Parts: sequence; structure tokens; C-alpha cells
Amino acid sequence: MPRESEIPRSVLADQVKDRLLQAILEGRYAPGSRIVETRVAREYGVSQAPVREALRGLEAIGVIEINAFRGARVRRPSTGQLMEAFAVRTELEKLGARLAVPRVTDADVAELEGYIREMRRAAREGDSYAEATADAAFHGRVIEIAANATLARVWRHLEPFSRTYITLVIPGVDRERIAGLHDPVLDALRDGDAVLAAAALDRHFEVAGSMLGNLWLDVSSPNGDDGAGVGSSVAPTIDAPAPHDSPVEVGSA
Repeated sequence: MPRESEIPRSVLADQVKDRLLQAILEGRYAPGSRIVETRVAREYGVSQAPVREALRGLEAIGVIEINAFRGARVRRPSTGQLMEAFAVRTELEKLGARLAVPRVTDADVAELEGYIREMRRAAREGDSYAEATADAAFHGRVIEIAANATLARVWRHLEPFSRTYITLVIPGVDRERIAGLHDPVLDALRDGDAVLAAAALDRHFEVAGSMLGNLWLDVSSPNGDDGAGVGSSVAPTIDAPAPHDSPVEVGSA
């Protein structure tokens, strides 16, 4: 990676954020595992400042959580927390689809089709990172087309990317089926049918939620926090391998 003096910190932070996100989606950081700031800085050849900024960016989309005393860890929400968010997200996205129908253009349809093609390609190749990115982009674009700032703000608070990636990284989930659930949504938007669009979203989240509920197992961490792990092979807390185990120094200079 180029020297920091050659690239603005915000650009470096975005690069670190993307690489960490890909590592999480590929399973190199399991749910509950600790992300050590100093270790990441050494691995990527940067100072701790862009790493810290990247971690805060990942916290903002709900992928990790940062605790002043325990550092940064990949989030491991409970099944109940995930299901609650899915229920609310379903209703918000149905509203978004109804608002989007009279506004959608041929260019919007082409863009949404592109996201579905990317989801299918990624599903075939087992690329969870690319599929989750395209999946979240599809849903986010529908919300953008709806052009309702309040809806967009509330929707973002439900951490849609986090919910999407959690669904797609669970061993045993049918990724190609998840990708295919977007076709009826797009067809309804293309046809200008708000009722069918809402029904398609209901079905989408019903299937995704069923997969999630069957495969995502709740566990308790040693610290007494409730969370969820993927099957019995995922321990409550896991540190990614590294030659040194330094604490995350979120507040350091």
C-alpha cells in the first residue's frame, strides 16, 4: 500500500475499511472475533489513525462494535435482534417500493438488473463479499428512488448492510436462492405495480428470515453478553491469528 504521505487519510481509511470488510465476509474474522488496531496497522503498512477511522466506519454500518474497554469485535447479534430488525426493515422497504413505483425510470431498472446479475455471479463463485455488496446496493437504490429522506434515515439505522452480510455468510445458506428473490421485486417495479412489489418484498424477507432463524444459533459470551454464533464450531470470542496480541487502542493518538 502506498505511503500515507502520498494519500489522504480518508482514502487510506476507505481502503482499510474495504479490506477489513472483505476479510469479515470471507470468514477470516468470525462473529465475536477481536480486531486489533495495532495488528491491522502493521499488516496493512499504515499508522493506527486510518485503521481507527476504518473501524468507526464499519461500526457505523453495524458490522463491528467498539467498546472502550474491550476494543473492536465483529458483531454477533442474537437471533431475536436480527428477526426484530428484519420485521421493521420489511415494512420500511415495502413503503419504499410503493413510493418508488411512480418514480422508477428505465435507467433505474437497468441499474437494479445489474445488481441482480452481480449477486448471481457472486453466488455461483461463492463470493460473499461481492454478493452482500450488490444485495445491499439493490435495496439501498430502491430506497433512494423513493426520495423520502425520513424513510432513508430510519432505514439506515437498521444497519441493512450488516443484516445482509450476516444472512449471506452463514454456512448452509442458499445464496443463489437469495439472489433470485430480487427478481419479483424488480419485475413489479418495472411494471409499476406497487402491490406486487410489496408482496415480493414480504416474500423476500420471509425466506431470508427463515434461513437465518434456522442456521443462526444463539450463544453467550464469557463476559455474559448475549450473542449469536454460526453453529457449534464458532467460539464465543475468537482472536484472529497474529504474532502478537496487542489490545485495540481505539482512543490512542
